[in-house]
Amino acid sequence: MELRRVAVTGLGALTPLGNDVQSFWANLVQGQSGAAPITRFDAANFKTQFACEVKDFDPSEWIHRKDSRKMDLFTQYAVVTAEMALKDAGLSAEEGGNLDPDRAGVIWGSGIGGFQTFMNEAKNFYTGDGTPRFSPFFIPMMITDIAPGHISIRNNLRGPNYATVSACASSTHALIDAFNTIRLGKADVVVTGGSEAAVTEGGIGGFSALKALSTRNDDPARASRPFDATRDGFVLGEGGGGIILEDLEHARARGAKIYCEMVGGGMTADAHHITAPHPEGFGARNVMKNALDDAGLSPADIDYVNVHGTSTPLGDVAEVKAIQQVFGDDAYKLNISSTKSMTGHLLGAAGAVEAMACIMSIVDQVVPPTINHAHEDENLDAKLNLTLNQAEKREVRAALSNTFGFGGHNASVVFKALS
Repeated sequence: MELRRVAVTGLGALTPLGNDVQSFWANLVQGQSGAAPITRFDAANFKTQFACEVKDFDPSEWIHRKDSRKMDLFTQYAVVTAEMALKDAGLSAEEGGNLDPDRAGVIWGSGIGGFQTFMNEAKNFYTGDGTPRFSPFFIPMMITDIAPGHISIRNNLRGPNYATVSACASSTHALIDAFNTIRLGKADVVVTGGSEAAVTEGGIGGFSALKALSTRNDDPARASRPFDATRDGFVLGEGGGGIILEDLEHARARGAKIYCEMVGGGMTADAHHITAPHPEGFGARNVMKNALDDAGLSPADIDYVNVHGTSTPLGDVAEVKAIQQVFGDDAYKLNISSTKSMTGHLLGAAGAVEAMACIMSIVDQVVPPTINHAHEDENLDAKLNLTLNQAEKREVRAALSNTFGFGGHNASVVFKALS
């Protein structure tokens, strides 16, 4: 069976750096931080009091108020970024898109789903008189798969429809499933991506209890510092990214704008620990090899790697070791960067947002930086180009993006310029 080629034809973004793709990308290239003191709740008693929140988001611009009240914030992010992406691709109803609803699906990722909804309902129950008064929308607002459900209902998309859940690898797994669905001929178009809204008391408190978060409350903008010797944990982020994957011939037939191709994906497990990466990076090594093999590319074909790079002491070193194992001498020709230094860690949405960074690096031929680097880590090879503090213009023929999740879940995707 001949596999179909898969094009990227639409993008949508709600991020701590901007509420559209253009703002997100411009601020990413300029090295802006999205971190600031938490506004969503009073964090004064928490060890970590800052996060990378989405700013000035008004769902009423896209969703009727009556409908948005029945959606958790993660679903609002999903619906809006999906519709942004459909509009960008010329496939939304208002754009008069040429779309067969039975050949168009939605595959969406989220690591946690309706976190705030769950917390609100639990609070209401435990602070009440013991009478079980739960909202009839509690379950539909909380469950992770409701996001692709809403997207399909609102846009009349009747093809494959489900959610992927693999912690921080969730939306990368969604991208890979969407990619395979199209290249196997099961659909012409798939709306894919991910969303997360975990900047809640439970999100900050839970990750703090794991000692996973930075505690640089006096300097939030410089708290996420991947590869820096003084890094002390990640910064929690939120938001969403929507990506339209489309059969290349279908896209060409309708005269679509094409950003680039998605050409490969890899999936592995560490089989090591519930939260810590394998110290030698075995799972990360294997997933990059698998993604390159799937893409039919060699290490020398890749110009940019967007790393998982969360700014944790163990994770950053393990991932760099894995890159060196996979790329060998070609590792020194790469640009490597962690955009989490600016966006924070969007958990289940990270893969989609970082895939967009790879896509735009190919479009604009520029690699976004790893900001906040001041102290060299002796455990990292100083000869590697970690794109420290400033973006770099260069030829980007192909880019690879890594995401790794609690439980040892690893996923990598590869994009390349259309040829």
